[in-house]
Amino acid sequence: MAHWLLKSEPSSWSWDQQVKAGAKGTFWNGVRNHSAKLNLMAMKKGERGFFYHSNEDKAVVGIVEIIKIYYPDHTDETGKFGMVDVKAVKALKKPVTLAEIKSEPRLKDMVLVNNSRLSVQPVTDEEWRVVLEMAGEKA
Repeated sequence: MAHWLLKSEPSSWSWDQQVKAGAKGTFWNGVRNHSAKLNLMAMKKGERGFFYHSNEDKAVVGIVEIIKIYYPDHTDETGKFGMVDVKAVKALKKPVTLAEIKSEPRLKDMVLVNNSRLSVQPVTDEEWRVVLEMAGEKA
């Protein structure tokens, strides 16, 4: 199974809001970048992703699970973009900041380090393991 990183500004949609959505989860909409769209399209039900607070916190704060695969985004008037549904799985014991990720040599090739603006990103198995280790979690 693949791993992902999904970015959200806490002032727009925070980890706490994701948790409050419960088991039914929420749609992950508003993506308007074609590379991010392709990543959404590649997601499979049951795969997991890091929930990343962008701009204000700049940190991986939790883990989400894909619960519904790609379908049309009702907020896209062009009809070109879609979304997936995600649910919160767990908060990380310790958030892992962008600065910490950038300072970890094993993560030098991570998309977040090299293309930090991309809102939906793939994460390799090794990167997943390293970030969890940094957060004090077991892979």
